Amino acid sequence: MGKIARYLNQLIVGNVFDSPEILEKYSTDLSVLAIKPKLVALPESTEDVQRLARFCYQLALKDVKAPITVRGSGLDETGADLGSGMIILTDKLNRLLEADKRERLVRVQAGITLKELNTALSLNGLTIPVAGHEMETIGGLISNLPSDDFAGKYGGIMNYVERIEVVLADGSILQTSRMGARTLKKKTAEKNPTGKIYSKIAKLAEKHDSLIKEMSKKPMGRAGYQTITKSVQKGSIDLMPLFFGAQGTLGIITEVILRAVPIESHVRRAVATFSDFKMAQNFLDMVVPMKPRKLNLYDVRIMKVAEETGKKLGKITGKLEGGFVVQAEFDHRVNAALRKIESVRKVLPRNTFLVTENGKNSEDLDELDNSLVSFLNQTKNGERVPIVTNFTVPAKNLENFIQDIKVLEGSLGMELALYGSYMTNCYSLRPKFDTTEKDFSKKSVAFLRASSFIIRREGGKIAGGSAEGRIKALVSSEEMSDDETMLYADIKNAFDKYGILNPGVKLEVDPTFVVRHFRKN
Repeated sequence: MGKIARYLNQLIVGNVFDSPEILEKYSTDLSVLAIKPKLVALPESTEDVQRLARFCYQLALKDVKAPITVRGSGLDETGADLGSGMIILTDKLNRLLEADKRERLVRVQAGITLKELNTALSLNGLTIPVAGHEMETIGGLISNLPSDDFAGKYGGIMNYVERIEVVLADGSILQTSRMGARTLKKKTAEKNPTGKIYSKIAKLAEKHDSLIKEMSKKPMGRAGYQTITKSVQKGSIDLMPLFFGAQGTLGIITEVILRAVPIESHVRRAVATFSDFKMAQNFLDMVVPMKPRKLNLYDVRIMKVAEETGKKLGKITGKLEGGFVVQAEFDHRVNAALRKIESVRKVLPRNTFLVTENGKNSEDLDELDNSLVSFLNQTKNGERVPIVTNFTVPAKNLENFIQDIKVLEGSLGMELALYGSYMTNCYSLRPKFDTTEKDFSKKSVAFLRASSFIIRREGGKIAGGSAEGRIKALVSSEEMSDDETMLYADIKNAFDKYGILNPGVKLEVDPTFVVRHFRKN
């Protein structure tokens, strides 16, 4: 063990590792990148996190680079879980600390997973209605701000977080709350680190008032720190929204207070298939006013691939070789919604398949639910790497976008099967790549740039459904004005003057570094 790891082990209750085996384990996430850290830390408490941050900050004051990357479950697809310095794991920061059943509030550590939290809440008939990966941590959901399948109805994780506790770059603690003019004036007069941050953000808000108001009129993307529009409102400031989608670049989230909602126990589904997108979209537009909690669109080729892995989807896909599958899921006024769907059966084209859940066919619909996983993990002749995922395209331009990607399929010589949520306008493309090819990184970046161009042309955002990390940051800056970029850089500087917190992510991406660290297997 090296001197630094030994010293830090004396400094914290938890553990710090530098063995090659452990460093290798945390050199990859779900992205296409591989970046080996120098240290991996497993803190036991917020105090441990503070001590680690202070150590790195003191080195930065001496002009020694000691970057920190926080990692929850390692499920990020953009490389934001990776870093060349110290990786701080939140595995042991996973406790439910306090629950108020009457107010439906719960205080948790940031490393608790969505599954762990919702399992505990379910004992009291409550839930956090987020359809993220069950192993995603609450801190990770905040940091990446993914647009989950339930977000069209329930709004996503941002709607359920009341307050957060954050360890700042220098090791000090920030506990967020909204401050009005009087409280804010007192806070900005303080000479401590949090007071200085509030002062800088208040000045930025005043300086860029017209820009922030203009940004607030646009659909929110995850690139940069567009959530400044939610931080600054009517003369008040709450720093909490800035941490949504920040990917650990502004601070290390250690505790979270969330507000839960009652569980909707009665859930039923409907599925329809269409050979023509126009008909599929007419059906989707009919379902939207019914307020489904999930309304997803799949290229039928996804189901065909899933059938090759053994999934029994013939009852649903039939003889369709092209077209789309629509899946709706209801948890409110369920019977009325399904009756309305059944009523349109007679006006649908002959080759349209429509089924509503009746208890006897639930297993068939479960097969459909699992088909996407089968598609993504079918590794014959390549790997479906996440290069262009969680982007947004407005519904009014989706038909044009689908035509565009058909052209792109031909020019790149790869199959581009679209899937995603019509309720949130958030979609993904997962073509196959041979990651062992010498020009894998070159082909991947070419695909990213071509897709990003089409997405922007159709009014969408490459980082519309999750933060940009390293991969999408290669192109996401093209969606921003120069003024936005400058504002975001000033926000980062207000929190992290020395660039300790997850450098190389979001605005600070180095294209050469990213391409050099594409996986070789």
